[in-house]
This record gives sequence, structure tokens and C-alpha cells, in this order.
Amino acid sequence: MTNIIIKKWIEPYILLETAKKAYEMKDYTFDGFSKDAVKKEFLKALEKPNTFGLYMKNVNKFYLFSGEKPIDLKNLYNFTEEDFELTNELEKPFSLVDLGKAEAGIIKL
Repeated sequence: MTNIIIKKWIEPYILLETAKKAYEMKDYTFDGFSKDAVKKEFLKALEKPNTFGLYMKNVNKFYLFSGEKPIDLKNLYNFTEEDFELTNELEKPFSLVDLGKAEAGIIKL
């Protein structure tokens, strides 16, 4: 499991639309009261093979993508090594996005 923390500002709509072209998408909408329960449901769905999740700053949704090939941020956005961070910690992408220290997190179980 390697999660990707995106530090460089990206247009959320462009990230979503690009991913939707290559993958099937389902979203999980939450509010302040339902966030923990919806997050558990989202993480359970991520246990399926060939899936990854997306969590973005200022959007009250978790996105689940299904597809055969892994997402390639370097080619998709011309990212450099400084634009993102890899982590094996499951909670780190969520907490950094919530704290405003990252633009988005891509979660892979």
C-alpha cells in the first residue's frame, strides 16, 4: 500500500475529469456528522482489487476509482518529486488534506 499526497496546487475539477476518463468512479458524500461512518464505508470499498481513492481539500466527498492501470501523476500533471509525497501511513493523506497542508490524497490499500 502506497498512498500519494499531492502538495502542488491542482485544479480539483481537472483531476476528477481526467481520472473519470480512465476509470469508473463512485463518490461518497459526507458532512461533519457522517464523515467517520462514510470514511469507513469508503475504506471498505478500497479493499477491492484495482481500486484507488481520492480525497481533496475543500470537497466533502471521497472518490473511489476502479480500473486496471495505476494512475500516473508524473505524466498526467508533469509533477516533479517535490510536488508529491509517498507514504505507507493510511491516515497521513487524510490528516494533511484536512489541515490544509496538502491539496489531495490518493489512497491505495
